[in-house]
Amino acid sequence: MAIEATHTTDPTQRRTQVRVAALAFIMFTAGTALSACGTTKPADGTPPAATAEPQAKQESSAAEVAEGQRIFRFETFGDEQLWTDKLRLHEVVEKNVDPTTALKVGLKVDADVLPAGILEKVDLKSPATTVALLKMNAVVGLQATVDANNHITRLGVTCALCHSTVDNSVMPGIGRREDGWPNRDLNVGAIIALSPVLAADKKAVYQSWGPGKYDPRYNQDGKNTPLILPPAYGLAQIKNETYTAEGPISYWNAYVAVTQMGGQGNFSDSRLGIDVKHSPDMVYSKLPALRAYQHSLQAPLPPAGSVDAAIAERGRTVFDRTCASCHVGGSGTDNNGGTLHPPADTGVDGAYAARTANKAYRTTPLRALWQHPPYFHDGSAATLADVVAHYNRVRKLGLTADQQQDLVEYLKSF
Repeated sequence: MAIEATHTTDPTQRRTQVRVAALAFIMFTAGTALSACGTTKPADGTPPAATAEPQAKQESSAAEVAEGQRIFRFETFGDEQLWTDKLRLHEVVEKNVDPTTALKVGLKVDADVLPAGILEKVDLKSPATTVALLKMNAVVGLQATVDANNHITRLGVTCALCHSTVDNSVMPGIGRREDGWPNRDLNVGAIIALSPVLAADKKAVYQSWGPGKYDPRYNQDGKNTPLILPPAYGLAQIKNETYTAEGPISYWNAYVAVTQMGGQGNFSDSRLGIDVKHSPDMVYSKLPALRAYQHSLQAPLPPAGSVDAAIAERGRTVFDRTCASCHVGGSGTDNNGGTLHPPADTGVDGAYAARTANKAYRTTPLRALWQHPPYFHDGSAATLADVVAHYNRVRKLGLTADQQQDLVEYLKSF
């Protein structure tokens, strides 16, 4: 998402001065308060040097961005060792997952690689069709090796599994890729729970997450507080792209690739007691291009006609008065200046923060709020109206019902 553009009178045309001032009504990180919030500084500890961002932003070449797109969409970092060798999900997919079932658990199909008219010719109730789709590289976020006898021999996942969707231009779940959009239909836990090797108690945890949620620390500390899958667009001027600001975007990319996807790379953070090493490291060299592609992804503007400009302009006045002290500057987050917020100051659940290095939440910039409910890091607010009502109550803002509605309309313009 573009993070620095001038404000215009039509909120549907703003890119980021609108996203700039901010509000603690954000979707995932729920970690800011409005005016007069308490703040904390990050806990002691330094993110791994290998994943630190460069001090000065450098322009990425077209070739680097293109390579980053390939990595984002198709690179498994060698994680087949987890999904195939350990979880044996390739067996389950080949025998039991037909396209209809795959779509029900939120998997998406890239229509651009499908031969014309293919969907009218194949059996969408047959697992063999899923194998065929994998063979032509049409399932977003999954990479499979299929032999001459149409057996899946290797299966892995990519960044796009959770952080891409499709535009449903062919049918629900099948269309053109939309990279960076969070796949809020994806039931990651249900997919993992298909593994024949998992114990019943672990399957129960995975099955409890539901669509659009994932716990990125469950396999590290055994606790269970799943988060809403975040978008991967609008990151170009964001210092720390984690709910709790452990580190910058390449830190999080490395953490997920190595500890969550099962990629063969190195990741260490003494603050979290994590030290994973592989040789060769199949992750580190790919981080700069991956970051370049993610930085290139713009947040989508709201659909034409979806925002009432006059009401939104009234909401902007409310926003600037009550919300802009935390979502500040071109990035819309005071975390770029090092600020973090205790959960108690925002009235959100602190269980996830307690499991992290900083024990607090960062202010999340406002990025295409119209596009990805529910909100807050844990999805506890179903609508933007719920978010506004929450902060009106917790922060004692004293907003009238009309002012709250105006503010909601303004937030829809991001």
